[in-house]
Amino acid sequence: MSHVKKIEVGWIGAGRMGAAMVRRLLLAGQPVAVWNRTPEKAEPLRVAGARIATELGEAAACPVTVTSLAASADLEEVVGRLLAAPVRPFVLVDTSTVSVASSRRVREAAAEVGVPFLSAPVSGNPSAIEAGTASFVCSGSREAYERARGVLEAIGRAATYAGEADEARLLKICHNLLLAVTTQGLAEVVVLCERLGVDRGALLDFLNESVVGSAFTRYKTDAVRRMDLTPTFTSRLLLKDVDLGLTEATAGQVPLPLVAMVRTLLVSAIAQGHGEEDFLSLLAVQARAADLDLRTEQGDIE
Repeated sequence: MSHVKKIEVGWIGAGRMGAAMVRRLLLAGQPVAVWNRTPEKAEPLRVAGARIATELGEAAACPVTVTSLAASADLEEVVGRLLAAPVRPFVLVDTSTVSVASSRRVREAAAEVGVPFLSAPVSGNPSAIEAGTASFVCSGSREAYERARGVLEAIGRAATYAGEADEARLLKICHNLLLAVTTQGLAEVVVLCERLGVDRGALLDFLNESVVGSAFTRYKTDAVRRMDLTPTFTSRLLLKDVDLGLTEATAGQVPLPLVAMVRTLLVSAIAQGHGEEDFLSLLAVQARAADLDLRTEQGDIE
């Protein structure tokens, strides 16, 4: 874990991702003041050692202020309040996955009032954050990057600077588009093997030692074996990010046929009740399409 000067970090957003990142900072001995729109959701972080801010401005008064929010509209609303307040952030860093257009509006609004702003979306789910294997891709103010870099590296293993505008947003969206397509590909070969009588465990063992094996296939192996859909990142949130990518592709006139197909399957997953379950529910949709019953010791996938 990187050495970090012990400044207090203002943190806005205590959802699954935000809370995990705050815990990493606390583990590094970093003081954190947390503000959340639903205050009771931040209470477990008080037990972990964070200071719970009762006013949004308390988080803005810290040397570095970080936001972790669910959607573009949430980010714009919160940042609008921050920038209109008497005490504005010294440095504002956003770790959310939001649209390029939303990021641009926030960056421009921050620049108008002299607040250095950094887009720093995070790659990794709460478990990866807890293990210290998450990473950040950053763009925007170089000043903000240099001032916030130590904080980000206390959370994850790397913080990569990609440019002075909104490059990080597009890179993170592309990351999640590949995640969606890769998950569907894995679901298809798993169902093919099981339908033709070959245990998926043997497939995973082989793939993980092959040239197409990856950190992702190895990470998801246990969940695929057990058909564990406990959410690390929900189907609904992945659909949101796929839609962000398709919006950018449409604007740029770039066809994304595989992504468009996986979007339809994510909609099917949500319609079948998997919206708040893990995005691995694409495997459940694929199994149902093949009339395959993937039973485990936990029961039926349905």
